[in-house]
Amino acid sequence: MKFTDTAEIYVKAGRGGNGALSFRREKFVPKGGPDGGDGGKGGDVIIEAVGGVVTLADFEYDRRFQAGHAGHGSGAMKTGSNGEDLIIHVPCGTLIRESGDDKILADLTEPGQRFTAAHGGKGGRGNSHFATSSRRAPKFAEKGDPGEEKSLSLELKLIADVGLAGFPNAGKSSILSAISGAKPKVAGYPFTTLSPNLGVLAVDDAKVVIADLPGLIEGAHEGKGLGLQFLRHVERTRILLHVIDLSQPDPVATFRALMNEFHEYGAGLDKRPCIIIGNKIDIPGTDSNSQALKEEAERLSAPYMAVSAVFGTNINELIRAIADLVRRTPVTTPETDSPGIIELPMRKTAGKSSREPVKIIRQSDGSFRVEHANFEKSVARINFEHEDALQKFAGLLKALSVEEALEAAGAREGDKVYIGDVEFDFEPDTVA
Repeated sequence: MKFTDTAEIYVKAGRGGNGALSFRREKFVPKGGPDGGDGGKGGDVIIEAVGGVVTLADFEYDRRFQAGHAGHGSGAMKTGSNGEDLIIHVPCGTLIRESGDDKILADLTEPGQRFTAAHGGKGGRGNSHFATSSRRAPKFAEKGDPGEEKSLSLELKLIADVGLAGFPNAGKSSILSAISGAKPKVAGYPFTTLSPNLGVLAVDDAKVVIADLPGLIEGAHEGKGLGLQFLRHVERTRILLHVIDLSQPDPVATFRALMNEFHEYGAGLDKRPCIIIGNKIDIPGTDSNSQALKEEAERLSAPYMAVSAVFGTNINELIRAIADLVRRTPVTTPETDSPGIIELPMRKTAGKSSREPVKIIRQSDGSFRVEHANFEKSVARINFEHEDALQKFAGLLKALSVEEALEAAGAREGDKVYIGDVEFDFEPDTVA
């Protein structure tokens, strides 16, 4: 499967069901009261982290997701069925943001963690809710609310205990193959590894996940080469294995260039616990280079191991050193990560905003738009197919003095007025 670590998706929750307009009709009860039931709640869109998945490739072609719509209410006070929730599976380590916004909504790091990305619409109330002492037979009911919809950005940062870091052709894939059960593709040319390979190192009943990540090049922190695509996966590792090719002329300079990329990227990568590995000691003439790299490691108080991944020289010692350092290193929480999941509730507009005055906007074509969060939502729920819907609408206009506000803004009889998706001609006396 192709490795993909970013994706853009569109999610839409289910619509709430409409409330029912119904009256009790039974033998010997000729004038039964209203018994219209409520509509059901629309289905939510839920994103869930699962194990065993290490790529966002499934979203490359399937990018639109729709939860189930709710059922409508019916007579005898029967509530409509709720819409079916839609669960989208993503790899552990997936960050979720709204498209175009850097704020992290959720950071799903553990299997089973869930985030409600879009909430289903609330069901409309049946006419039984609107009966009063003066209005015993209300002939209107509410429509259900639409479900939330939004575009989301998904970004995967692999979760591994150990990250193998190094410039191209340093031998990282060979080392991964030598110390774990992984069988990555290995070849003698740069950029053999174009996507992460994962291996598992089992030591004393403990399992250590190791990620062989695509090779860096100088300037990776600026996005050159695989750049940021590589560095984002390093952020979550507990320790780093810096693999340096000893057959190169100046391995110390290579190591310093590698550390500079981590320093420029930030997130504390240059201070992450590490083991410096000099690879390819089987090649004649690498002894002096190995000694120079060892001295550099001592200067930094970092452990150093000289190995040959091809012949297995010192691989067992490296395995023990990795296991020991992992045990002594707690799980890191990168500075760029979210502290957890920010569970966003369904947007509520009740309360203070209902007491605020409406806002009247005169549009370029001479029409008027009425803006007020609660008022727009209430108008959207009115089912104008019902007999008493206009009476309900007139009551809402009066409650917030909308007609007076329109007249003060210059509205005259016959002018077009828009409230959300509702359009009507301004005729205050007629509506009242």
